[in-house]
Amino acid sequence: MTEAKKKDKTEGLQTPLQQVTYLLSKYKLVEGFVHLQDKADQTLKDSSVQKQNLAELQSLLDQLHPADIAHILEALPLENRLLIWGMVKAEHDGDVLLEASDAVRTTLITDMGNQELVAAIEHLDTDEIADLAPDLPKDVMDNVFQSLPITEREQLRSAMSYPEEAVGALMDFDVITIREDVRLEVVLRYLRRLDELPDHTDQLFVVDRNEKLKGVLLINRLLVSDPDTLVADVISEEMIRLHPDDVAQQAANAFERYDLVSASVVDAHGKLLGRVTVNSVIDFIREKAESEALNLAGLKEEEDLFAPVLKSVKNRWVWLAINLVTAFIASRVIGVFEDSIEKLVALAALMPIIAGIGGNSGNQTITMIVRALALEQINTRSAWKLIAKEIGVSAVNGLIWGTVVGLFTYAIYQSASLGLVMTMAMILNLLLAALLGVLIPLTLRKFGRDPALGSSVMITAVTDSGGFFIFLSLATIFLL
Repeated sequence: MTEAKKKDKTEGLQTPLQQVTYLLSKYKLVEGFVHLQDKADQTLKDSSVQKQNLAELQSLLDQLHPADIAHILEALPLENRLLIWGMVKAEHDGDVLLEASDAVRTTLITDMGNQELVAAIEHLDTDEIADLAPDLPKDVMDNVFQSLPITEREQLRSAMSYPEEAVGALMDFDVITIREDVRLEVVLRYLRRLDELPDHTDQLFVVDRNEKLKGVLLINRLLVSDPDTLVADVISEEMIRLHPDDVAQQAANAFERYDLVSASVVDAHGKLLGRVTVNSVIDFIREKAESEALNLAGLKEEEDLFAPVLKSVKNRWVWLAINLVTAFIASRVIGVFEDSIEKLVALAALMPIIAGIGGNSGNQTITMIVRALALEQINTRSAWKLIAKEIGVSAVNGLIWGTVVGLFTYAIYQSASLGLVMTMAMILNLLLAALLGVLIPLTLRKFGRDPALGSSVMITAVTDSGGFFIFLSLATIFLL
């Protein structure tokens, strides 16, 4: 195959991950032959073919954005991941670590020496270093801290002082400030002397001599206004002011509601501390969504797709153990009604229908409530209305689908009383699912826990045990 055809085949692959996987397979194929050959054929490892394979792989990696490289690393088994990681240019190491998930980042950091880590981290912005700090060895952070100018040290110390869920943790210190008593021409000349504008700069922050925020100058106003105009005449005082101790979710909601690109962060006295940009908010929203999805399934933390078996077991065992306990409870509920089941075997076949529908309905309610809590759409007074609304929805669903199940039961077993029991059990279990679907996340939130934490596991356990108890109790009362 000619070089042109090889190149066309590689470029024909749709994604960078597919291209890297294809080139890796070529490299690994030769490696496999090397291990099968005698020592005399070891030269195959250093052959021009293998060098060409590595060169193609290196060329592709050099063209990729750090985010694409991070995505590729997350999708590769550990051996291949470390091979690719070793081929990433040193100047890109810090950016790739920033883009990688926490779990994968740990494996990459473990593969690096302390000096290599310091070299990768020290060129990053202070807010980016703060993001990586929890995963870095203490001596590496000490070396990075000492290498920073005094101003950046203070910024790093400030960024690391805020909790992960605070606006301060999202804050970017790379801002452009101007005074209101200068002409726009002066501002334009000042900007032209810069190598580049900070990312996502849609406005300049106007401050006084004490760094107190007075307003913002929008870039589009700067470009279309008369250069002889004073900044004071074109600034906007209507702006979003965030505080570093604000909840980060509130900032995310503001960015979504007002279509913001950036927003100022000020202290209690109105002094400008930094800004929050849309890229930080998007990262926060994505991480929050991933965390909630994991919490709903009862997973404690993000798990590396190719993590060792024991590490994955540690991450998953807690809620599996809880689920096992609830399963035993459900089994004992069934055991209480063993005599009823022996007399009417159809009950055993119908029980999973009640439990399954109840669990599904409860999960729907919990998903709605967790989302509403994240968007701060629920308060104490609205909670009762929400409970009433969800109970109403479940009552209607229970009546409709309970009737369907009842008719289905009658058609199979030719028992009107059994069909009626199924309808009643369906309605009651859906009502139970709705009530607990609201109360579980609200209770977790009240006690300062993540409302998504294990909610899915808990609601399934309750609707299983509750559904069995309701159905078998009704059957015992009305059928036996």
